[in-house]
Amino acid sequence: MSTPTSTPRRPRRDALENRADIISAATDLIARDPHASIDAIARSAGLSRRALYGHFDDRDALVRAVISIGAQRFNAIALTIDDADARVALARLASLLWREAAHVQVAASIALDEAHVHDTADALAPVRRRLAEIVRAGQDDGTLRTDVAAPTLARLVEEAARAVITRMDASSPEARSLAVRAVLSIAGLSWTESVTLLERHPSLVEDEA
Repeated sequence: MSTPTSTPRRPRRDALENRADIISAATDLIARDPHASIDAIARSAGLSRRALYGHFDDRDALVRAVISIGAQRFNAIALTIDDADARVALARLASLLWREAAHVQVAASIALDEAHVHDTADALAPVRRRLAEIVRAGQDDGTLRTDVAAPTLARLVEEAARAVITRMDASSPEARSLAVRAVLSIAGLSWTESVTLLERHPSLVEDEA
């Protein structure tokens, strides 16, 4: 006689909330210190060390979860960028990623931790491919600089965006615009061309209602 198959139990609501709190705390702390301890993360989440280990086997598992969640957000944003003008596409990508500043900061911080460099690179492969496509398209039609090879230019654009986002005060009203203009500058636009582009497309640096 066959036995009925049991239905997997869904996680309790408080368990899901605790996991979310842990990941949020880890994102905040690791953004400032790539070596933030499990104890510090647990305290920030308002949980015990034992409770944290009920969700993650070890610190590496928690860091991988933080990387994965941030990368999912970045990659989803990259898939929405479909502007025909490479300059606008690049500006839009930088602007939308600015709204994910906390995750950008943690990705930059984790990148300093050699133990997770490859995890970060693999997780961000889709957004990097989209950036490379935008750069190549801009070079092909002459709207972006061509004195630097496309792969190198894409990397320089990425580093410029990360530098501004991780060093600027996110509360500054000029921060988002500066991040976008810095990216456009590295890509080959003069400061006046960048300003003109943003004036023609104000939605690129305006917050959604």
